[in-house]
Amino acid sequence: MRQYQVVGRRAPTEENPNPEAFRMILFAPNETIVRSKFWYYLHQFHKMKKTTGEILDIVEIQEKNSRVVKNYGIWLRYQSRSGTHNMYREFRDVKLTGAVSQLYDEMAGRHRTRPRSIQIIRTATIKAADLKRPNGMQYAAANVKFPLVHRVASGKRGQKALSSKTFSTVRPTTYFG
Repeated sequence: MRQYQVVGRRAPTEENPNPEAFRMILFAPNETIVRSKFWYYLHQFHKMKKTTGEILDIVEIQEKNSRVVKNYGIWLRYQSRSGTHNMYREFRDVKLTGAVSQLYDEMAGRHRTRPRSIQIIRTATIKAADLKRPNGMQYAAANVKFPLVHRVASGKRGQKALSSKTFSTVRPTTYFG
């Protein structure tokens, strides 16, 4: 998933040579789908379509600091078999695009929602104190530990996985507790 900023407007005419420009930030796997989504939303909001408008600019937005895990809150609307629903979800990831990918995967798994039925309304970076869901709160504690259970004895470069021999008569021990 990628994040794009799309700027478009109504095509200039004699009576309106400099029409108002509209900017949207959209998530899509490629530029072609971003163009389609832009015209889909613009037609809903401003009664404008591809034949009466033009796209001025499409820029892919890159995350500035993608080395730190952050908490993301995503507000969305989705169409289910029974109607339209609003929802708020929280995800932990190093990039906003990764959190949106998690969102699409989770909505497909939990709610059987197709990507075309999901409309992302808003995204935000959430502080650890402002988290609402227990799944994200368990990682927000200052003393969180990640135990290494059942690890392989040798994970060093240039060595074989469990022993120096290819075949062994003893099963490997993976518990070092």
